[in-house]
Amino acid sequence: MAKILVVDDDPKIRTSLRRTLAFDGYTVREAGDGREALTAMLDELPDLVLLDLMLPGTDGLEVCRRFREMSDVPIVMLTARDSTSDQVTGLDAGADDYLVKPFVKDELLARIRAVLRRRTPGQGPKTHQVADLVLDERAHRVTRGERELDLTPREYELLLFFLRHPGEVLAQDRILAAIWGYTGSKVLDVYVGYLRTKMEAEGEPRLIQTVRGVGYVLRPG
Repeated sequence: MAKILVVDDDPKIRTSLRRTLAFDGYTVREAGDGREALTAMLDELPDLVLLDLMLPGTDGLEVCRRFREMSDVPIVMLTARDSTSDQVTGLDAGADDYLVKPFVKDELLARIRAVLRRRTPGQGPKTHQVADLVLDERAHRVTRGERELDLTPREYELLLFFLRHPGEVLAQDRILAAIWGYTGSKVLDVYVGYLRTKMEAEGEPRLIQTVRGVGYVLRPG
């Protein structure tokens, strides 16, 4: 059954949603704020996210935008705000649907089923390739030519992010926000160095190119 990530700062609401979803056969993971939600997304990509709009710290709109930079996973936004402008803002941020609190259990389950149906089987590539670099999401395996790369979870997620945007110049802060959940750090440069070392261990051409003053791009040199 589908895996659902529930993001809400109210423990009672999370418990209620978990029980409702588990009873209907879904596997549920919970997060109480934006940072926990981003960590959960990196640990294991869910099939759908239920995302509260009013979160402490990083609000639901920003979390939704960051999710969209990481994945095309369906997002149903949950909120007490019922104005048309709020709904438009949520949908523009990347949400697939918008459900106003309070809602009845049957409506929530129907919305979830509808969103999952709209996501056609195989949507989004599961195997990514640039030159002789191949990442297989199903097998969680990365190869360069005949050589398999042994990547840490963070290195894998960073490389996957690059492979989901081949040929696109990515600003450093955009990558940091998507992978680490914050900006203004030098950690990205360190991890790009780690990836390059592993990807070029046998003299292979460089694929992660530096765009001076901007960030990085994944493309053959």
